[in-house]
Amino acid sequence: MYPLTVIGGGFAGLTAALAGAEAGAEVTLYEAHRALGGRARTADGEHRTNDGPHALYAKGPHWRWLKERGLLRPLAGIPPAEGLRFRYHHGGRLRATPPAGLLRARRAKEAPSDVPYLEWAAGRWGEETAVAAANFAAVATFHHAPGELSAAFTHARMRRASRLPPEARYPRGGWGALVKRMADQARAKGVTIETDARVSDLDALPGARRGPVVVATSLAAAHALLGHPSLTWPSGRTVLLDLALTARRGDAFVISDLDAPGWIERFTAVDRTLAPEGQSLLQAQFPLPPGAPRTQPLARAEHLLDLGFPGWRERVVHRREAVAEGRTGAVDPPGTTWRDRPAVDRGDGVYVAGDQVAAPGVLSEVSFNSALEAVRLALRQGSGARVV
Repeated sequence: MYPLTVIGGGFAGLTAALAGAEAGAEVTLYEAHRALGGRARTADGEHRTNDGPHALYAKGPHWRWLKERGLLRPLAGIPPAEGLRFRYHHGGRLRATPPAGLLRARRAKEAPSDVPYLEWAAGRWGEETAVAAANFAAVATFHHAPGELSAAFTHARMRRASRLPPEARYPRGGWGALVKRMADQARAKGVTIETDARVSDLDALPGARRGPVVVATSLAAAHALLGHPSLTWPSGRTVLLDLALTARRGDAFVISDLDAPGWIERFTAVDRTLAPEGQSLLQAQFPLPPGAPRTQPLARAEHLLDLGFPGWRERVVHRREAVAEGRTGAVDPPGTTWRDRPAVDRGDGVYVAGDQVAAPGVLSEVSFNSALEAVRLALRQGSGARVV
C-alpha cells in the first residue's frame, strides 16, 4: 500500500481521502479542529445552520461520484409549491417573476474571459439587464461586484443558478450530515482520521511525511504552511445573517436582489429538520466590499426581509451575524480563467486542493475536482494507482 497524507478534513480533504483509499493508498488525514467539515460544517443545536449557504448542483461533476458511493441520500429538492415563492427584488419592488431580459440573457451559452461581465452583457442586452444578471450571479460568486469579474466566470454561474428546474439539492440535516457519511465511509475503507491535529511543518509529520501530501485547506492556510508566495487568489467577502422565525404561511422561499448583490433563502422550506417545529430557518448572504462595515449590507437584508417576511422582527427566535472573509471560493478577474489560479501540483510531492485552485467547476465542484486531480497526480507519480 502506498502512503498518502491529507491535511484538512473539509469537503476537499474527505474527497481526497476517499479517492486515495479506493486507489489502494494507505491514507492518513489530519484535521486541525475537533470536528470535520471545514466550511461544510453544520451547527449543533436546534438551529442547524451551515457555515454559509450550501447546495449541491445536480449537474455538477461530484453528483455522480457521490451518488455511486451512496453518499447523497437522504437529499431534499425544491418542492413545487416553494418554487412559486421565488421573489425578485428589481426596480425597488418585489416581483414574482424575473425580468424578461434576465431570461434572455441566460440563453447565451458562452462569454469571453478577457472583458468584465457588465461590459459584455450591456453590449448584448442593455445595462439594466446586465446589472440584474450580474447581481443574480452573486448567489454563486459571493462577490460585491460580480459585474466587474470575467464575463465567462460570472455568466457561467448566472446560468447554473438560474436553470429551470433548479439544480440545487440539499443534504437533509445540513451539510454536516454529508460530511459524516463521507467520514464514515473513509474510515470503513481504512483511512486514519486524526482530529484536533494541527500540522504546522510537513517535515514534522510521522514517518518523515510518509509519501505525497495533499494540502486540502483554505488557500491562506496552505500559504502559511507551505510558504509558497503564489498561493493567493481573489475571493469574496460576505455578510451572513442567520434567522429563525416563527413560521408564517405565505413567507417567501427565496428573495434574489437584482438591484444589488444579495440573496435570502428559507432553508426549512426544503428541509424541516433544520429547526424546531413551527419555526423557519433563513439565511441571508450579502457581499461586502473590502474594508467596508457590515452595516449597509445588513440594512439591505432587513429591507428585503420587510418585503418578503412581514412582521419578521416580532417573530425572531434566533439571530446570528457573521462575516465570511476570504472563504467564499475563487473569483476570476477579467483576463483570467481557472487555469491561472494556483496550480494543484506544488512540486516535491506536495499538492493543494480547495475552492481557490486551478480546477474547473462552480462552488464546491472546484474543491471536488481539485481533490481528485491532486490524488491522481500524487499516486500516478508514486505508485501508478488509478483514481476514479
